[in-house]
Amino acid sequence: MSHSAVSQAASLSVSTGNDRSLRRSIFKQNNSISFNSKSWASSLALNQRTTSIREAKRYTICMSVQQTSSSKVSVFPLELEDPKDPPLNLYKPKDSYTAKIVSVERAVGPNAPGETCHIVIDHDGNLPYWEGQSYGVIPPGENPKKPGAPHNVRLYSIASTRYGDFFDGKTASLCVRRAVYYDPETGKEDPSKNGICSNFLCDSKPGDKIQITGPSGKVMLLPENDPNATHIMIATGTGVAPYRGYLRRMFMENVPNFKFGGLAWLFLGVANTDSLLYDDEFTKYLKDHPENFRFDKALSREGEKNKRGGKMYVQDKIEDYSDEIFKLLDNGAHIYFCGLKGMMPGIQDTLKRVAEERGESWDLKLSQLRKNKQWHVEVY
Repeated sequence: MSHSAVSQAASLSVSTGNDRSLRRSIFKQNNSISFNSKSWASSLALNQRTTSIREAKRYTICMSVQQTSSSKVSVFPLELEDPKDPPLNLYKPKDSYTAKIVSVERAVGPNAPGETCHIVIDHDGNLPYWEGQSYGVIPPGENPKKPGAPHNVRLYSIASTRYGDFFDGKTASLCVRRAVYYDPETGKEDPSKNGICSNFLCDSKPGDKIQITGPSGKVMLLPENDPNATHIMIATGTGVAPYRGYLRRMFMENVPNFKFGGLAWLFLGVANTDSLLYDDEFTKYLKDHPENFRFDKALSREGEKNKRGGKMYVQDKIEDYSDEIFKLLDNGAHIYFCGLKGMMPGIQDTLKRVAEERGESWDLKLSQLRKNKQWHVEVY
């Protein structure tokens, strides 16, 4: 796509959005609105439904904005900024919301171990959320352990800002790795033991219905009281999801009441280059905002060694920058961890070792970080 074509695509996305943002909203001139009722959401919902083809076009336009336009993108409805508290559990398992799939895209290259998908869900404005929250998904079918009952809810961190990938407050995105079980004896896949929800999501088609609960979670909310704060974000694999939301809000979207001037530092651990998620977006932020964004990758299967000659995991990359990280934490930086729970022991061991080398008690330091609400962990 030529530069002029990209500019047109960007302006098309923005102007389309501004037209739609003129829709009537019950939020108008009301700063004390609360998210935690459904009545406002139905009033805010779009009355017009678009076809899958139009959604696909809109997706293409927005992806071109993400990857190529250097100016920030207009978002709407800005009334999503008004509530003082995050939306919580607007829809519960027994009263879930029926959303629809907009798109399912493979998010990793051919040499990545396993498959990870970026899934865009249309909630039509009825299921608002804040960056760092999660949706629950109820896969179709019967719970094998409770005949006649639905499956249990599976939680997924939301990988978009409150405005969604189309910047209009109507969608949410999930980053889902397909859970496949291989028999340890035969080495062959056993579909009967595959992850029910992840396979449902990765196999979904545009227009498919999906039952959603939530949103839930407060621990990973992005603190915005200080727009010049430092945020150190540590992830393995799909744990990068909430950080994509943070970074789009910081660097891609034009949010009038949030102008980020601090430092966002992302550490991402994956197997290899093909496993890197949202790398185009993150690389662009590095180029456009070098003073405000740092990005360090730990690729465990590509030959880079840690200080002890072993594979390079995310905790080893943290150790490489430990002095700087500890100084930032001492000055009030927030630190976030998201990914498989197996990542935490190695990270905690590394931080403890570094603290002791500095003559500090890690237990005392961790207690202080928690007390100051600088320590944010969501692992699964």
